Amino acid sequence: MGMRASRRHRGAKGVILLEVLISVLVLAFGVLGIIGLQAAAIQHTTAAKYRTDASIIANARIGQMWIQPGGLSGFVETDTDISGAYQSSGANPGSKDFPGAGLPNGKRSTSVAGQRVTVTVTWQAPGANRASNVVVVAHIVL
Repeated sequence: MGMRASRRHRGAKGVILLEVLISVLVLAFGVLGIIGLQAAAIQHTTAAKYRTDASIIANARIGQMWIQPGGLSGFVETDTDISGAYQSSGANPGSKDFPGAGLPNGKRSTSVAGQRVTVTVTWQAPGANRASNVVVVAHIVL
């Protein structure tokens, strides 16, 4: 009786090995999927950080203009470098004022039309096809 229980059918040879190979293949695809999701999550988190930093820089610029509403024309600028290596100087806050707020290829432009102030912060993330921007508009009453 012991001999019969240990006997295998001729067609069943290698079935367990095939099942193991298929389960390893399914597991590998699952791991690759998780890695892809993690990479996408990191990319979206980085993009959100850049948007937050740009918003902080633009709002800080408007805040400075609220402090000195009589001299709005002195704040006008075009494509000021804010890529993280710029220096702090009075009307132009730099990376020392906002540690960690360095934007790759970052530029800030400020325009004044009467009481309407528009601050545009642009940047281009590494590997991105196009530049991104944040535009903040405020009305500063003298």
